[in-house]
Amino acid sequence: MDLLLEGFQQALTPTNLLFACLGVILGTAVGVLPGIGPAMALALLLPVTYSVGPDSAIIMFAGVYYGGMYGGSTTSILLNTPGESSSVVTAIEGNKMAKKGRAAQALATAAIGSFVAGTIGTVLLWILTPRVSDLVVKLGAPSYFALMLLAFIAVTTALGSSKLRGFIALFLGLAIGLVGTQTGQARLTFGEAKLADGIDIVVVAVAIFAVGEALWVAAHLRRKPLEIIPVGQPWMGREDWKRSWKPWLRGTAFGFPFGALPAGGAEVPTFLSYLTEKKLSKHPEEFGKGAIEGVAGPEAANNASAAGTLLPLLTLGLPTTATAAIMLSALTSYGIQPGPLLLDNEPGLVWALLASLIIANALLLVINLPLAPLWAKLLRIPRPQLYAGILFFACLGAYSVNFQAFDLVLLLSFGVLGFAMRRFGVPVLPLIVGVILGPKMEAQLTEALAISSGDVSTLWSEPVAVVVYVVIAILLAAVAVNGLRRPAAPEPIGPEVEDEKELVER
Repeated sequence: MDLLLEGFQQALTPTNLLFACLGVILGTAVGVLPGIGPAMALALLLPVTYSVGPDSAIIMFAGVYYGGMYGGSTTSILLNTPGESSSVVTAIEGNKMAKKGRAAQALATAAIGSFVAGTIGTVLLWILTPRVSDLVVKLGAPSYFALMLLAFIAVTTALGSSKLRGFIALFLGLAIGLVGTQTGQARLTFGEAKLADGIDIVVVAVAIFAVGEALWVAAHLRRKPLEIIPVGQPWMGREDWKRSWKPWLRGTAFGFPFGALPAGGAEVPTFLSYLTEKKLSKHPEEFGKGAIEGVAGPEAANNASAAGTLLPLLTLGLPTTATAAIMLSALTSYGIQPGPLLLDNEPGLVWALLASLIIANALLLVINLPLAPLWAKLLRIPRPQLYAGILFFACLGAYSVNFQAFDLVLLLSFGVLGFAMRRFGVPVLPLIVGVILGPKMEAQLTEALAISSGDVSTLWSEPVAVVVYVVIAILLAAVAVNGLRRPAAPEPIGPEVEDEKELVER
């Protein structure tokens, strides 16, 4: 409790509170805009880490993270166009509510549900983070190697309809992570001295998320204006409260555990929450026509999952979502290594971050409910101007890393790669995780083999490693069996999804 109080004291300083407000506003704004999620926002803001302190930067990133999660619901409800995959389920009922003139109620239950779930998830983080850190600090290099391998397999097999595309993305990321002379021998540098130190994750992240997305949207611009449903001041009646509070709690119960798993992600818990509410609802006839439970439960699951994602990030150094991967790269840019020793080495930073999550949640509720009509107006920004601005800031951010024009060449090259990945339905997260964790996994493997004088059996010499390998085998077997039973997956669809069936399939 003393450390937590010190964390609140640090997070509530005028400077850090200002950064928290800035993060929440930026996160909500980019979450509202179609196709721009918190991962892209954090990627564009990564260069900020070179000019501010680590506590201010991480607190701002936490605000962007939570704000982006909430902002995506506004796009789903008003446009039926999810900005994030975790907001897909919200669009099913939320847009139907908006078309029935209940956009205000849909936005209100999304905002309050996000606050409830985020608060409960943050309290669970306070309780679990020190305990999990005490357990994992006893693990050796073989167990860490196995856990990172599990993270690779999980994020690769859990995303997208094609596991082959997932592994292609992973191996692309591992190849990018190999570039440089970190091991004392030049690898994939092609004689270019500027690649000797490797490729900065800031350049890769900004290119894949911002430039790749901008090119993709430019290739699929609508020729007709977006039809935006007007929204008044968000509010909820007594019946809305009565039908929403239980879905908020159930959604939280789904979201946090899934976020804390190595597979991570909010897609599965949001869909499970939707199915559960449909089954338990006293008004099943309203589902598919605008049931408020179908917005309250998935939105709570979404934000609880965001809180749960920070548990493996802080205690194991394993990012399970694209946004967490960008936060990991921000920490490492300060020389801070997330993992079991993080609480011992940087207790002030960790508890300031955990305290700031509650502050960010409260700011979300205070800022977003009154400003909902203003966020809706952001949707009227023409796409050409919007993405031209994104490309400008992407180039500025990439150039500010080393102040070398060579980084702009890398930015454009990886941006084209990001566009190609979207064109062929290749998921982005495995690539980012491969770039970040690939070198770390290699270091753990090298350490384990060095200690055992090259004996490969050391990789399964620890009980935790054996258990993890069994989990990997079960996961791969389940994926193989599911692939044999399920018919061939449809071709990847574009970003514009018009009917409910397509939306659910996506």
